[in-house]
Amino acid sequence: MRAVDLINDKRSGRTHRPGEIGWLMGAYLRGDVPDYQISAWLMAVTWRGLNVAETAELTTALVDSGRRLSFRDLQVPVVDKHSTGGVGDKTTLVLVPMLAAAGCVVAKMSGRGLAHSGGTIDKLEAIPGVSTTFDTASFERAVRESGMVIAAQSPEMAPGDGRLYALRDVTGTVESIPLIASSVMSKKIATGARAVVLDVKVGDGAFMATLESARELARAMVDLGRAAGLAVVAVLSGMDAPLGQAVGNLLEVQEAIETVAGRGCKELLELCVVLGSEVMVASNAALTLAEGRTRLEATVANGSALAKLRDLVMSLGGDGAIVDEPSRLEKAPYRFDVLAPRGATVGRIRARAIGEAAMHLGAGRATKADVIDPVVGVVMHRGIGDTVRVGEAFATIHSRHPLGPADVSVQAVLGAITWVDGPVARPPLVLEVVR
Repeated sequence: MRAVDLINDKRSGRTHRPGEIGWLMGAYLRGDVPDYQISAWLMAVTWRGLNVAETAELTTALVDSGRRLSFRDLQVPVVDKHSTGGVGDKTTLVLVPMLAAAGCVVAKMSGRGLAHSGGTIDKLEAIPGVSTTFDTASFERAVRESGMVIAAQSPEMAPGDGRLYALRDVTGTVESIPLIASSVMSKKIATGARAVVLDVKVGDGAFMATLESARELARAMVDLGRAAGLAVVAVLSGMDAPLGQAVGNLLEVQEAIETVAGRGCKELLELCVVLGSEVMVASNAALTLAEGRTRLEATVANGSALAKLRDLVMSLGGDGAIVDEPSRLEKAPYRFDVLAPRGATVGRIRARAIGEAAMHLGAGRATKADVIDPVVGVVMHRGIGDTVRVGEAFATIHSRHPLGPADVSVQAVLGAITWVDGPVARPPLVLEVVR
């Protein structure tokens, strides 16, 4: 078997025979196949695609490249959650403590942000003292002893995925649906959860811009999970506007804390309740979605979710007191209010433009080597359907340096808004559920 033959086969649109993808991945990880040949194969896959069997074989090969954890001996449901990424998406910081307080164990590996899309690990590590680096043994111990963990990707679990993703990032092959699906699900399978809820973002600020492409990705991931014995459900949620008000690492941490405390963003809390209810039913932690909703909402009302968030921060080496006093979090030295040019209604907020404005300030990275500034970002005071008066501040930019009206980030925020006259309906939060 030769790598060049498999490249030619896929380039010509032929289906790989059983065992060929497994051989190719194994040879690559052993160093017998060079990066440039795998890059050529990835591009051929991006052009020609993979069928269900091929995608499943690739996923298995990535899982088998490292350790696969198991928590089958635990008497409580072990669950996981994944988001395909968006602007202002801090759902993990809210949902994980809610699930833990509702009786689930959460075993989660999370990622860092790239371009306009923020990452959970960057947000957590913006909290002083927090470290999300775990080897496999410490990850497993945290799951068993603490009942919840959020960790950066371990080189011991699905390391083949890390190798492939590094190539995809620099070869224009990131947005291939079978490659995305195998990447996501290989990590979910490796961490040992019994049930997974997938938050598949759809719209301007998401990788999947259309409902059709998001549905295709969701179905691919659900099918991969089911083939591996996982209960998987995918929630397709809108990302035409930022989720919540805050975009930027510590700004999002503060909003997440406020939401868990019951005084934050209602839209963010509602999405977390929907996601959590789905995974509780999938894992048999709840019999119905209504039961899951009631139990999750109770964790916010009675303060148990806030206590779990405090425990999570402390388990990662951070100061748990910031959960009780989020105002203690470091703040940007400069703020600039963006004013409405006229009295009108917010008809549209382009999420990607807001994310790119935050990235320009230093809240995101253009390459993986870029350093994140945790204090900068954008806070939106108005959402779609809200009205403003002329000269009223509809957003505030938090910056490391003084800003003026002509600054790139200010112009980006202004340009992200479409103003209309008359009422505008808010877009739906949840578009579809794929089970």
